Amino acid sequence: MKKYGAEFLGTFWLVLGGCGSAVLAAAFPELGIGLLGVALAFGLTVLTMAYAIGHISGCHLNPAVSVGLWVGGRFSAKELLPYIVAQVLGGIVAGGVLFLIASGKSGFDVTQGFATNGYGDHSPGKYAMTAALLTEVVMTMMFILVIMGATDKRAPQGLAPIAIGLCLTLIHLISIPVTNTSVNPARSTGVAIFEGGLAMSQLWLFWVAPIVGAALGALAYRLIGCEKEKTTEEKSPA
Repeated sequence: MKKYGAEFLGTFWLVLGGCGSAVLAAAFPELGIGLLGVALAFGLTVLTMAYAIGHISGCHLNPAVSVGLWVGGRFSAKELLPYIVAQVLGGIVAGGVLFLIASGKSGFDVTQGFATNGYGDHSPGKYAMTAALLTEVVMTMMFILVIMGATDKRAPQGLAPIAIGLCLTLIHLISIPVTNTSVNPARSTGVAIFEGGLAMSQLWLFWVAPIVGAALGALAYRLIGCEKEKTTEEKSPA
C-alpha cells in the first residue's frame, strides 16, 4: 500500500504541477511562463518526485510507463492494475484541486483552457487525429526508451531522474502545439473529467497511443539494451 500511496501522491504532483503551470501561469499577464515554462514544469515534477519516491514505488506516475516497464520485464504483472488505479486517482484529485483554484478567478471557463489534450479543433495547433496519434506514440516510445536506459544497472547511478525529467521537458517542447502533450493517460484523464465535452470524447486516443508507444519503446530497448548471455567458454576462468 505504501507503493500505491506513493504513486497516488506522485501523480497528483505531476498533474497539479504540470497542468497547474499551464492553467495558472502560462499566460499570466506580463509574467507568463509560456510554452518553455510549462515544458520545464512537467519535467521538474518528475525530477523532484523521482528523488522523493523513486526508492518507494519506482516513481512511474503514468499508466503507460507501468505498462512499458512490464513489457520490458522490469515490473510485475500483478501490480500493474493497482498502480494504474492509484495513478488515475492521483490525477483526478489533482485535477479537482486545480479546478477549485482556477475557478476562484472571475470569468474562468473550464472549456477554454484547462490543459486538456486533444486533436482537430481541440489541438492547440489544430493538428489532425493522425498527427496527434503518431506524435503520442512516438513521444511515449522515446520516453520509455530513455527511462529504461537511464535506470539500467549499467547506467551512471543516481542520474536517472535528471535524464528522465529532461526527456519529459523535451517531449513537451516538441509536442505541446500538436496535442498539448499527454504521453500519460492519468494526466489526460485528471483534467478531461473536469472539462468534459470534447476532451472526454477524445480521451481514448490519450490512452491508446501512449500505451502502444510505451510497449514499442520497451521492446526497442530489449532489442538494443539487453546484455548478451555469456557462453560457457566466456564464463570459464580458463
